[in-house]
Amino acid sequence: MGLIGRRQFLFSGSALLASRLAAQSQPASKTVRIGVLAGGGSGLKIGFEPFRQRLQELGYEEGRNLILEVRSAEGRAAHYPAFAAELVRLNVDVIVVQGNAAIAALKQATQTIPIVMAMVGDPVGAGFVASLARPGGNITGFTNQGEDISAKWVQLLTEAAPGITRVGVLWDQHNAAHAGMQREILQASRELGVSSVPIDVRGRDAIDKAFTAMVADKIGGVIILPDPAFGANLPRIASLAARHQLPTISVFPEFPQAGGLMSYGPSFVDNWRRAAEYADRIIKGAKPADLPVGQPLKFELAINAKTATALGLTIPPSLRLRADHLIE
Repeated sequence: MGLIGRRQFLFSGSALLASRLAAQSQPASKTVRIGVLAGGGSGLKIGFEPFRQRLQELGYEEGRNLILEVRSAEGRAAHYPAFAAELVRLNVDVIVVQGNAAIAALKQATQTIPIVMAMVGDPVGAGFVASLARPGGNITGFTNQGEDISAKWVQLLTEAAPGITRVGVLWDQHNAAHAGMQREILQASRELGVSSVPIDVRGRDAIDKAFTAMVADKIGGVIILPDPAFGANLPRIASLAARHQLPTISVFPEFPQAGGLMSYGPSFVDNWRRAAEYADRIIKGAKPADLPVGQPLKFELAINAKTATALGLTIPPSLRLRADHLIE
């Protein structure tokens, strides 16, 4: 278990936050207990602090009305059922969750405790909600898909490395969201005149083997699909991509910082802040079934120019200008 695996987080506040709390008619005597279940890696590292800050802005204070119960699987999906059961036993008021496997475990553990998705792929296809507009049941929140994001990965990768003819796609066949992403990638690849090759990966050792296999298969570039196991191993993936001279794109914004070439995806910060707002609304009486599942409002492109140079690539000026974050 990671450092924040079983720790209890209490939030500090100020007199200003107390006045905001009173203005929102939050009962001073009620202590709210919010569970957080995440896969670890980039999503939790980047999103948790903004989530906590947004709760503070909404008037939740240490020792007065808020306790957070945080469980992080650190990329190990086998831990989800036990963590989900533990949060249910604690009888938390609402659970905020990141990742499809974590949500699947919670769905098995409870049909009554409200669940807010901070980051999830294809919640309808995965069977978590009935529809985006009317989720039904006890689950709502925010998807990390939108704006044809899977097709964008192919487009951006081939724009940065125009000589690519074969694209490897690291995925996990047990991730319910990945099948739909694969279909979008296949269609986009055909339109751009390249072929996509899915490589099923589970675990750190499988990542190493996957890169060796891609080199043998003459893969020219790699797409890393969003998954907690990949997010927990970004430095390793970036190192393998550099060693094998493979341009690689990921949804995780930490990937270029770890030495990967590019990342493109929804703002993790924005999604987690919005999840805090949904948790607040549910605590104040809203029903998850009545809160529509939101799609990302902000997308960010990050490029590591140093990695591009090491790969012998020249990032086109038009692509550099579109980057929200450029690592020189």
